[in-house]
Parts: sequence; C-alpha cells; structure tokens
Amino acid sequence: MKLSLPLFPKLFLLTLTILLGACSTPAPEVSDSVDAGNSDSISQAALSQNLQLLISQVSQSQDIPLAFIESGFSDTKTIPSIRKLVLPPSGTFKKNWAVYRQRFVEPIRLKAGKVFWDQNEAYLSQIEQDSGVPAEVIVAIIGIETIYGRQTGNFRVKDVLSTLAFNYPDTPNKTVREQLFKDEVKSLILLCWTQAGGKLPANQSTLGVSPALFNNCVNQNSSYAGAIGLPQFMPSSIRAYAVDGDSDGQIDLRQSPRDAIASVANFLKKQGWHPGMPIYFAIPESAFAQASLLADGEPQLKYSVQTFINQGILTPEQGDLQAGGVSPQSKALIVDLPYIDKDGTDKVRYVVGLNNFLTIVQYNRSYFYAQSVAEFAEALGYKNQSVIAANLPALPSAKQSANSKKKKVPHKKATKASAN
Repeated sequence: MKLSLPLFPKLFLLTLTILLGACSTPAPEVSDSVDAGNSDSISQAALSQNLQLLISQVSQSQDIPLAFIESGFSDTKTIPSIRKLVLPPSGTFKKNWAVYRQRFVEPIRLKAGKVFWDQNEAYLSQIEQDSGVPAEVIVAIIGIETIYGRQTGNFRVKDVLSTLAFNYPDTPNKTVREQLFKDEVKSLILLCWTQAGGKLPANQSTLGVSPALFNNCVNQNSSYAGAIGLPQFMPSSIRAYAVDGDSDGQIDLRQSPRDAIASVANFLKKQGWHPGMPIYFAIPESAFAQASLLADGEPQLKYSVQTFINQGILTPEQGDLQAGGVSPQSKALIVDLPYIDKDGTDKVRYVVGLNNFLTIVQYNRSYFYAQSVAEFAEALGYKNQSVIAANLPALPSAKQSANSKKKKVPHKKATKASAN
C-alpha cells in the first residue's frame, strides 16, 4: 500500500500509507552504481554505526538479546540505486491517467486475474462473505500490485529499509522520511523475531527462537520501498493487518495466496470498507466544469451526495439506494484524473469518489491507483452499485425506518466474469 500527494503512487507523502508497499508503479531500470543526484555520501561505516544504535534501542525496549539481532543484520549494505528510485518525478513530469490506466488495467493482468480467481474461487467467496470486501476488488489489488506474485521486488528488505532510514536522498521532508523508515526497520526486527518463534517482550531468552527463520525473514526480497509479498505490505503493515489465511501457523505473503487475500481484505475492512456499497460514480462530461470547482486534490469526504445532485454533477438515481446508488446523505469527494489527449491537450476526467474509494486510497495514496482498482474490478465483473437494489424488493420509507429496526442487508456472493 502506498504513499503520495500530489496523487502519484510512491513515496512522496508518507502517512498511514507507508504501511503498504510500492510496486504498483514499476521501478525504472537503475544500476546499483547510480548516484542519487545529490551531495550526500553513502557511507557503509555510517550505516553500520547508525544501524547498530537502532538495533540496540530495539534490543533494550523489547529485551531481545542484542547478539541475536546483530547476527541477522551483520551483512546489511547500502543500495545506492534505491535512493534514486524513491525520488519524486522531475518538475517537468505530467500525470497522465490514460497512460497509468493502460499500464495496469490491461489484458495480461486481467487474464492473470481470472486464473488467480479460478485457483482461489472458494476462498475468495468465503473472505468476501466474512469481510464484506468484494472478491473482484481483492483480486484487482493483488493484480495491480504484483501481477499475482510475478513482480514482488528483488532487493533484500533489510538493505532497502536501512538505506532509506539512514541515507534518504535530499528532499524537503528527508528527516520525516528517514524516521518513517527507521520505524520500519524496527518493525522488521519485531516481525522477524515473532515469526521465528520469539515472544515480546523477550526477557533476554532465545528459547524456541529459530536463527534460521529470523535470518530468512530479514533477508527476504522486497520492492525498492521495502514492501513484501503479493499484496506489497510494509513490515509494520504485516504486523498490524496481515492474516494467516491458510491456517498453517505462519503468515507468508510471498508464497501463500490465501494469506495475501485475507490480508488485503482485512486491511480494507479495518480502514472502513462499507459492504455492498459502490466505489465511485461516473460524472457526465457536461458536468466536468462544475465538478472542477470542487476538486481540490484533498482525499477527504467533504460533500454530501445530495450536494452533487443539487449541482447537477450526479443524478437523483445515484442518491437512491433502491436504484443502486447510495444514501443522499453519504459523504463523497470529487476525484480529478488528469490526462494528455491524443492531440497533446491537457485534459481532466472527473468522477465522484465514495467512502470505499477513499478506503482504497488508504492502501495507496493515489487517485490513479484507487480508480485503477475500481475499473480493474469492474473488468472482472464487479457491479459498482449498491447491492440493496439486488437483494431487497423495496425499502421502507424514512418514516417507517424510524419506527422499525433496520434490516441487515446480505452481501452478494462473488461471481466470476470473463477477463477477456
């Protein structure tokens, strides 16, 4: 899950979304010899000194034997190319929704998504029923992140996190960035300690703790931002949201599709996913001018759906649950998707983002990313509308609702659609 404002998926705004990885935009080819383009020197000695201090802090705070942690980090090295990969785009860069969508909502990923669904159909249906998160959305996220495990990164996670914790390139928020990655190094140590069989606090005991499992964990591959596995979770996110979906006693986001599926669903559920509700509403081009007045780029649900209906941005049906819409009192925002037309003209497409759109934004702080997930899911058969219309023949009036208990709306069963 990810990190960006302006809304471009990577490490330009590190907030809650640092919890999740950074592979949904492929990294450019950069050799390890490339310098980050600034005067900072990358000192292996300085890294070792700073890392030693951080390891000592974790050892003291959690009472983990210092020598045990040191054994797993003794060969940690800086990766110069990582520093270039996390830099924001140049000042001449223009966001282009058309190019972004073409990269991620495309035949190879969609066909791979259908195969992934076929292989995990029963479990996806179970997780959808348990969490309320549609199977299509889960499949879309994993497909966009890593093409179902094909692109999970090839950097050792301890090297990535240590490099960015102590040698982040010169940016306006360098200090903030480094602190966030220091926290991720700490999370990695604690994650690997517990996965190796350790308890917290450790009470200076290594009884039952496997050094081999600890070393395997800190040496596993990650993206260039330190994200791990099929769904690209950061270490702190694994600790907070990852789930043992296959019930084998271990959480393995690299090799276990069930763990990945359950973890994505758990994250979205905990971020406030509304079961049975749509993700976004399309806006007619005739309403783009009005929508542009309310588009501020801030990922906040500032307006009611009724406000957009009153201004002609949405139709009355989109504020009607029985018609597949949402409650007119539901909160929403205007999502701007800038692109460059075929003739080179700068243009913007607008949609209305709903609560579930913003929930996806928590996975990757990018409007482009969230809209791609929604449209990928639609290509897999997701019906972007309220399921109340499909499950209830009629809803009571507001007056009746006030005098009766609200019915629980069953969530729809996952069904596949051709990705061709």
